[in-house]
Amino acid sequence: ALGPITIKGHKLFDATTKEEFFVKGVAYQPRGTAKFVDPLANEAGCRRDIPLMKELGINTLRVYQVDNKANHDTCMRLLADAGIYLLLDLPTPQFSIDRSNPTYDVTIMQHYRATADAFVGYDNMLGFIAGNEVTNDVKTTAASTFVKAALRDIKRHVRGKGPDGRSIPVGYASNDDPETRIELMRYFNCGDASERADFYGVNLYEWCGDRATFETSGYKDRRKEFSGYSVPIFLTEFGCNAVMPRSFGEVSAIFGSQMSDVLSGAIAYEFTNEENGYGLVSVSGNTVRRLPDYNNLKAAYRSANPQGVRAESMGEKRSASTCPAVANSWTASSRLPATPSAEACSCMVKTLSCVVDLNDHSLPKEEEDRMLGNALADVCGKVDCSDINVEARDAKYGKYSGCSLHDRVSWAYNAYYKK
Repeated sequence: ALGPITIKGHKLFDATTKEEFFVKGVAYQPRGTAKFVDPLANEAGCRRDIPLMKELGINTLRVYQVDNKANHDTCMRLLADAGIYLLLDLPTPQFSIDRSNPTYDVTIMQHYRATADAFVGYDNMLGFIAGNEVTNDVKTTAASTFVKAALRDIKRHVRGKGPDGRSIPVGYASNDDPETRIELMRYFNCGDASERADFYGVNLYEWCGDRATFETSGYKDRRKEFSGYSVPIFLTEFGCNAVMPRSFGEVSAIFGSQMSDVLSGAIAYEFTNEENGYGLVSVSGNTVRRLPDYNNLKAAYRSANPQGVRAESMGEKRSASTCPAVANSWTASSRLPATPSAEACSCMVKTLSCVVDLNDHSLPKEEEDRMLGNALADVCGKVDCSDINVEARDAKYGKYSGCSLHDRVSWAYNAYYKK
């Protein structure tokens, strides 16, 4: 079995060898024709692709969405046999925090928990990602409050559940928005230890083409920002495709002396070629064709030999960040909403004299959510909905704001009819 990867201070370590661990990864989410594809439940796909991943020289795979009810044993075993750890995102399009109208409720929490439970026992679990680029500009900063609450709850949920009683780390993956990146880094690393991210990911596409350098790409400035951070930082995506084929010149900076003391590696975007044209291979049926990017990344990864430190030589633990002050450009309070309680919600629903019944249960979740959302906006224009509403900036969270959308709509209609 693969040895566990643990966190000590701001670095990752192989718990067996005590050597520093650097993520050399690739993102993997074949889209296919279906709306939702779980690549780790597709055994034929895993048997086809994992040998090529091994040849690429990776040790980490990032997967963005899975079906937590499917069986993943075969693909996880094939990955482990190839020396590959998994970094897994918990949200899916159906169950995630909406950046433009953010809330965090029982439904999302239960989905994240079920996904974590399905993977927490595998030896080659590197970590879970509680959110990917949720806040992506100044207008969507409030959403981070709810992502951080979800991260806190998943950290508590997986504590001690990994192999040999380990706690699998839970982190966040951020975009590289110049107006919010510093605040985001600080926010996910501030406050109580139980609320802070165990690692921080950055999706970084600044290094474009052969002419880019450490200085001109912006990497030099990012280095300054990453320095002194108290938990591991690595690139959860990289690989600008403005110039094709990509030569991946940033790999020598990431794993060389310029960045390897502040970054714990990187994950290239992405394995299969999709509509956005970032693929290393193109897949058609059972045939896989290596694209020029595949050979270029393979060569870059092969020549990357970062000089790490040993676990016992780690000095003082660094201190966590100070929470960014709430302002017009940052509306995420450091006071987080409480953990949603299914019990409190079902108790509340029992007291209502009328509840919403969606007669048509065959509607897709997105349709249902849209209908319920519109109904809620409409009725909350007529009654005081502060018990079910949230206001991240002032840390005002209604006592039933963590209930499912369905239960919140029921509460609102009940309040309206009682008026």
